[in-house]
Amino acid sequence: MRALLQRVTWAKVEVDGQVVGEIGPGMLALVGVGQGDTEEDVEWLAAKVAALRIFEDDQGKMNRSLLDTSRALLAVSQFTLYADTRKGNRPSFVGAAPPDEAKRLYERFCEQAQALGLTVARGIFAADMKVSLLNDGPVTISLDSIAR
Repeated sequence: MRALLQRVTWAKVEVDGQVVGEIGPGMLALVGVGQGDTEEDVEWLAAKVAALRIFEDDQGKMNRSLLDTSRALLAVSQFTLYADTRKGNRPSFVGAAPPDEAKRLYERFCEQAQALGLTVARGIFAADMKVSLLNDGPVTISLDSIAR
């Protein structure tokens, strides 16, 4: 499982002109599910996202997590995180999980993040989404469960 995380002042996702998920200060997570990902990958990624210390403490150091700050998470499914661009100029997505499995594990990631105590807003799986955000920092970090 992969996630691209952005610390944000605000973020929202729209589908057909309607806001379906929105947060104030917190984290936007673009979440991709790969071939062979499991519940173990979901648990690892949700725990890592919740505990990752990318928010400033009183001394201005990145030393606080979503859990420490009570900030929100906006999770958006993103199969293109599994783009393979090694050959040619058109990305291949064969490394992404099949849609049914990807949806199940994406939803499980959101549920697991909530179970850890996070406020979670979501996009709509497989929808044509428009994501808007104000990156804070900017701070952008990538995670991959294969590297754990």
